[in-house]
Amino acid sequence: QVHLVESGGGLVQAGGSLRLSCTGSVLTTFSAYNMGWFRQAPGKEREFVASIGRWGVWANYADSVKGRFIISRENAESTMYLQMNSLKPEDTAVYYCAGDFFYIQPGNTTKEFEYWGQGTQVTVSS
Repeated sequence: QVHLVESGGGLVQAGGSLRLSCTGSVLTTFSAYNMGWFRQAPGKEREFVASIGRWGVWANYADSVKGRFIISRENAESTMYLQMNSLKPEDTAVYYCAGDFFYIQPGNTTKEFEYWGQGTQVTVSS
């Protein structure tokens, strides 16, 4: 089991950058989990942003963020990051980190992740 806490959200102007962090408190080891970022805007479903494999070799991105966002992890610190560059107003959402213990490769749907953080708000002004 893993307890996840996000941080780093805030208000930024369009074109700016933010870095989100997700720290995990685990009974086993952080490297046992695939990790991912999802986001949910008001009135919309939660959507996939990016995911990363247990050792950081595999990474997946939604088309909408590819080339602008970078996912990474530091297992020794039990932390995952999302570097968000060239932010757009449509990136405004609550961002959630998620952990998966069971799948071989990092997924891109909510059903492939068992553990979720509480979310951090990202607001991009135009």
